[in-house]
Amino acid sequence: MPTLIATPRARALGFSLRAAREERRMALRELARMARISPGHLHNWETGLRVPKESEVGLLAGCLRMTVEERDRLGELARNAREPNWLESVVPGAPNEAAVYAECERTASAMFNWQPLLIPGLLQTGDYVRASLGGRSGWSKDDVEVAVLIRMARRDVLSRLAEFTAMIGEEALRQNIGGAATMSAQLHHLLTVARRRNIAIQVVPRGAGFHPGLYGCFVVLDYENLPSIVHVEEFRGGAYLYDEADVAAYREAAKELAELALGEQESIEFIQGVLAELEA
Repeated sequence: MPTLIATPRARALGFSLRAAREERRMALRELARMARISPGHLHNWETGLRVPKESEVGLLAGCLRMTVEERDRLGELARNAREPNWLESVVPGAPNEAAVYAECERTASAMFNWQPLLIPGLLQTGDYVRASLGGRSGWSKDDVEVAVLIRMARRDVLSRLAEFTAMIGEEALRQNIGGAATMSAQLHHLLTVARRRNIAIQVVPRGAGFHPGLYGCFVVLDYENLPSIVHVEEFRGGAYLYDEADVAAYREAAKELAELALGEQESIEFIQGVLAELEA
């Protein structure tokens, strides 16, 4: 069996180590010198290509003066870093695991996003995000506004991706998220971003029959020099799938959805039709 590299947990550990170092404005070589390790080793840990031992994580945590809670969290990631898949949980006030997904997103070269009931996150407007998060239990208005700012910043990823394919269910276009004005602005935004060369938006119409996408939304993230990851989103967290068989199954699901979806131009015309009905 090949050695697992850059598993979801290994990447999360690496992202967290790098973020902690950069937050303290410490250069990679400086931290490596303090910890008495080679810069190459530290680079591989920060990218998830290699996994440090718990004792090595503790050493880095000491050099970076991390809290006990942060040290324990990174130690847990190191202990389980070789597991291929990862179920995470996100709750307000806890360490922001959503930052891990944002980093996976930021470093991807291509993405396929299936959303049956909501507009894909990278294509959402600020008001749409605000309306969709406003009713979450335990979230204050400040929590929501921070989430809106983060989501808007994440949209910069679209300019760096070689290819972004958004497969959207018809129901997502017809939802009443935030009222008619918010939905109208959201659909106009979809039509605008659909003009970009690296973005493909396709609609899967109602009545298409059974397909794997009925089980829920998912994202396939591809990388130039690392194995692909599938992210399955849930209400308060999500699952990262790294196992080759799991990734292959989701790729097959993506192909089935593509066969059922309208073409890009047909999808644009369909969105225009929904928009005309909404604004009538």
